Amino acid sequence: MNWKQLISNKRLGLEHLHEARKDDRTEFQRDYDRLIFSAPFRRLQNKTQVFPLPGSVFVHNRLTHSLEVACVGRSLGNEVSRLLLRRSPGLAETHIGEAGAIVSAACLAHDLGNPPFGHSGEKAIATYFTEGKGMNLRERLTREQWSDITNFEGNANAFRLLTHQFRGRRPGGFVMTYSTLASIVKYPYASVLAGGKQKFGFFMSEQKEFEKIAAELGIKRLSAEGEAARYVRHPLVYLVEAADDICYQMMDIEDAYRLKILDTEQTKRLYRGFMDPERARRAEEVCRMVADENEQIAYLRSVAIGVMVKECTRVFVENEESILKGTFRGTLVGRMDERAKRAYEDCSEVAYSRIYRSKEVVDVELAGYRVMSTLTDLMIEAVMNPEKAYSRLLINRVSAQYDVAAPTLYGRIMAVLDYISGMTDVYALDLYRKINGNSLPAV
Repeated sequence: MNWKQLISNKRLGLEHLHEARKDDRTEFQRDYDRLIFSAPFRRLQNKTQVFPLPGSVFVHNRLTHSLEVACVGRSLGNEVSRLLLRRSPGLAETHIGEAGAIVSAACLAHDLGNPPFGHSGEKAIATYFTEGKGMNLRERLTREQWSDITNFEGNANAFRLLTHQFRGRRPGGFVMTYSTLASIVKYPYASVLAGGKQKFGFFMSEQKEFEKIAAELGIKRLSAEGEAARYVRHPLVYLVEAADDICYQMMDIEDAYRLKILDTEQTKRLYRGFMDPERARRAEEVCRMVADENEQIAYLRSVAIGVMVKECTRVFVENEESILKGTFRGTLVGRMDERAKRAYEDCSEVAYSRIYRSKEVVDVELAGYRVMSTLTDLMIEAVMNPEKAYSRLLINRVSAQYDVAAPTLYGRIMAVLDYISGMTDVYALDLYRKINGNSLPAV
């Protein structure tokens, strides 16, 4: 693969048009702006990141997480492009200088497909078809279609949201640039090639769009199984992934501190683990100048993020050749130097044992699972039997952009999943309560 082809400002759905621009924004900056002003992005403010929403102590939601990931992603992209240009001045003829803008836009979009209640919502949708009433639909769907819905995945759903032609929308979905779209696909293969794991990059319904993008950008195709194909990652995916890995780990630790799941010294110790002795000494001097412990924690967190940004940049630049060949294995975070890698693993271990298994988090997962299971069950039943009176009531709540009367069963199921996954936590809970007769509209 080569950078000249990999970075293209061609837009999916507008390939034949050349719009006249009246400002100085690049096409990749326009991607960022389109996402910021979009309704799906705004809805992320009421989607759970890890901890319950809302509360007396502000913690991260999907929107604040995405904004922070975009900031770190921009830093990674800018620094990588600076170093690559310094090493290979000929790259100035490409759009490599826009790597920061592309990565930051992709970071904004990376969580758009997540359903309410995070991974619990994903699991509830998938298990409806493997353990619930949806099991009865197995014989009416192809292998590929069945694999899509029984492994429902937020990453693949984000790509669908950005590229699918929903009713009333123009072709190409959000009409994003090819490079931004390719940069969000962490798992560039279909669900049937996921090897029994839930992670994959696109549903069967959007496979042609991904293949079109891959062909345009020269993304290397590895193998094919029947109609499904496996590709290598677009190189900038590694930077998007690194930004996400850095932010969720560092910010979950800080949120746990603010919720008093971790005490001050535990939190400081985790962040100091990323620093060499000299950097740790300077950081401690700064902390002594600040009386507020929350500010001390925020400062140490920023230093830790800075260390990881520098390390991930180094790993990317040193491994540019293997990344472009598609032979690089693992993540950038996983290839950091021993100190940073060990500190990151310490944070991961604490997060798993003290945060993700905490009572508050598990309670959200339990409630979210029940809400999402119920909504999936009722809405699938409604589109399967639209002639019933109760089905018509439920269908009337669905926005016209979702084609719940699609001619194929797979199309109707995907329309239901589009509708449910696009809900906020509050909207899903409110609808659940109304369906169960636990609340009525205010009069």
